[in-house]
Amino acid sequence: MSSEWITTTALHYYDLYIYLKMILTNNITSIFLLGFPNLQNLTFLFLSLLVIIFCGTISGNLLIMVLYILIQSLQSPMYFFITQLSICDLLVTIDIVPVLLHTVLYGGSTMTLIGCITQYSVFAITESSECLLLSLMSYDRYQAICNPLQYHLIMNYKFCVTSVILSWLVGFIVMLINIISVYSLPFCGRQIIDHFYCDTEPLMKLSCSDISIIHKLIMGFLVIIVPLIIIVMSYVYIAITILKIPSNTGRHKAFSTCSSHLIVVSLFYGTLMIVYMFPKKGQSLTLSKVLSLSFTVVTPLLNPIIYTMRNKDFKKAFHKLQGVIWPRR
Repeated sequence: MSSEWITTTALHYYDLYIYLKMILTNNITSIFLLGFPNLQNLTFLFLSLLVIIFCGTISGNLLIMVLYILIQSLQSPMYFFITQLSICDLLVTIDIVPVLLHTVLYGGSTMTLIGCITQYSVFAITESSECLLLSLMSYDRYQAICNPLQYHLIMNYKFCVTSVILSWLVGFIVMLINIISVYSLPFCGRQIIDHFYCDTEPLMKLSCSDISIIHKLIMGFLVIIVPLIIIVMSYVYIAITILKIPSNTGRHKAFSTCSSHLIVVSLFYGTLMIVYMFPKKGQSLTLSKVLSLSFTVVTPLLNPIIYTMRNKDFKKAFHKLQGVIWPRR
């Protein structure tokens, strides 16, 4: 063996040793979230608004779940998927908003590195699962409109439960990959995150290395683009089928069954793609926070409102529940 080969090999193992040492001995143990430091005199107003949104989100999504469990007429595939969406909205709200309230109230919030990564874990699994659930809901609408005679045969209980379990499982796997990659990062930057929750890019800024390409591949392609392709393809076939319906009344009735889902998809995917897919060069931190606020805090509030206010079945179920709780004398 040549001395040059021995030297090269020794240097290689030394570099590997240094890298593993950096992973196991991260300098950062706690993280400070800045939140919205420029609120000034609007702190009380913003805090009050967040409390109202938090209470409204919890109440609205719990109401959907209770109605589904208690009212027999709602126990169909579409409403089963809506309840799963409500679970996602509840989890992301409970994960993000309490820390946000503390951050706004005290002008910042200190979290341990483990706490920060835990918050990011819950966020990753819920958002990943929600993307997949929205694509399942579009497939459900496709079968209902384009293949109505075989709808109940295809969208049976076993298929619905299995597909939802797979959605949560994929979300968990995505979260696990993200967590392993993030937790293995050597953190050497400042212990300050200029955001209101722990997300991929803010955590990357604290690291000595850059694995943003891996996260863009996982979050961008597997979690956002693939489900979006399924949604778009489903609605292309739905649109073709609706246009073939001869009567205006029939077309309107068919489209009305999809309108709520289309609104939710547009709100959720619109902000999600701007935040994670488009380049952030030239985008202000304030705008980035506002966009993140819209799909982590506002969208979970709007989802139950959109599905209940525009849905006759939910209205009937709500009145029926009222009759059970407060019977007329």
